[in-house]
Amino acid sequence: MKNKTKFYVFALLLMVIGIEVSAQQIDMPQASPSAKIAQKIGLTDVTVSYSRPSTKGRKIFGELVPYGSVWRTGANGATVLSFSTDVMIQGNTVPKGQYALYTIPDKNSWTIIFSKNTKLWGAIGYNPEEDVLRVQATPEKTKKIYETFEIGFDNMTDSGADLTLAWDQTSVGFHISMDPDPVVMAQIKEYVLEQETNDPNLLYQASSYYLNTGRDLNKAYEWIKESVENDPKYWTFHLKAKIEVGLGMKTEAVESAQESIELAQEAQNPDYVGLNERLIKSLK
Repeated sequence: MKNKTKFYVFALLLMVIGIEVSAQQIDMPQASPSAKIAQKIGLTDVTVSYSRPSTKGRKIFGELVPYGSVWRTGANGATVLSFSTDVMIQGNTVPKGQYALYTIPDKNSWTIIFSKNTKLWGAIGYNPEEDVLRVQATPEKTKKIYETFEIGFDNMTDSGADLTLAWDQTSVGFHISMDPDPVVMAQIKEYVLEQETNDPNLLYQASSYYLNTGRDLNKAYEWIKESVENDPKYWTFHLKAKIEVGLGMKTEAVESAQESIELAQEAQNPDYVGLNERLIKSLK
């Protein structure tokens, strides 16, 4: 009985050792390392998780990546796009959420595909019935050679950006946009207009947005004057000067810019000193 017990103990020990050995792995560089990029577009957080294969002397599009076939748009698992709010893709509404990004490359046109299924290994098992959207994009030949597949954001504005895919000497992109104006205006209505706030920061933000979007400058001037009175700062005086310029109040604009210069010098901020000096120069 003792020998039998010893045998079981010994067998169990061998099993544990075997499990530990099999769990060991050699850590080495990946052929297609994973990457994650994030970008704020308007008020939307956009993230892209993907893998980055390299050229390694191979002809890419038309050979390694066949024309006319669904491509995983990277390597390994599906490339996943995430939007924190609803967005527009080439003018089409896409609800907030996560989507797998697939493409069908061709010589003169690419099909960009957004799929609800983000769990596939590459394009294995891809089902067009799970598509949320398909759009067309035109590829371009680049002067730069992209040895490693790259996804990035270009042509940024307050409300949009291009998501660009580049590999070898080919790049293709599509436009992502969102309209921040209704959201911002709703906040101004709630926090500034309805509450009749005297918070200098909220008043500064509201007046700045009115100036930047071409809205009622008289209302913006009313807000920025109250902000300056409650809490004078070099940046609020500078905004006051810019609004005064917009209202044709050149003398007052110069006086506000001078106030901003003095406060900026006290705060040791040469950038705002320069901004105000240039504003004053433009009015002479």
